[in-house]
Amino acid sequence: MTVDEPIGHDELDGVCARLRLAIAASELHGSLCGFLAGGGHLDGTSLLTALHLDGEETTPSTADQSVLERVARQSANELADPELGFEPLLPPDDRPLPERADALGDWCRGFLGGFGLAGAGTHAKLSEEAQEILRDLGTLAGAAFDFGDEGEDEDSLIELHEFVRMAAMLLHAECAGGRNRPTGDTVH
Repeated sequence: MTVDEPIGHDELDGVCARLRLAIAASELHGSLCGFLAGGGHLDGTSLLTALHLDGEETTPSTADQSVLERVARQSANELADPELGFEPLLPPDDRPLPERADALGDWCRGFLGGFGLAGAGTHAKLSEEAQEILRDLGTLAGAAFDFGDEGEDEDSLIELHEFVRMAAMLLHAECAGGRNRPTGDTVH
């Protein structure tokens, strides 16, 4: 895999498993994106340290550290992308619907945690729209999904995914604004 190629869900999930983190790829990515959207900066700090994540394997290999650094750059670039190219890192569409729905809930839970880590004191200054978005993400994070008609369920998950995608970019624009601009290597 080249440095310019985006990190995929399964690749990041492999890192989470090797480091024996208590969370999977979707929640890790959500935490990172929430942290960045809330105005947090890595500034040379490792991703795991910034997000207060400890695994049983405390020292990532060089390859795993590279994946973590790349996903951090990728996420920062995507959140700030004027073309709205941001995508939550979730299991691919060929995975079972319940797995993808659960991963979306995990992503939202991680996002809220990361957002809080970035500076909960500033959240009182959020617009009403941003506060409503955070409440909606909280609802999704705690939701238990019921499945019935596969086609309708798939459409509903697509709508929720799009809401989450836009919510992350809106919160990033409001909280991080121009302070969290990418540093050159735009990943598409």
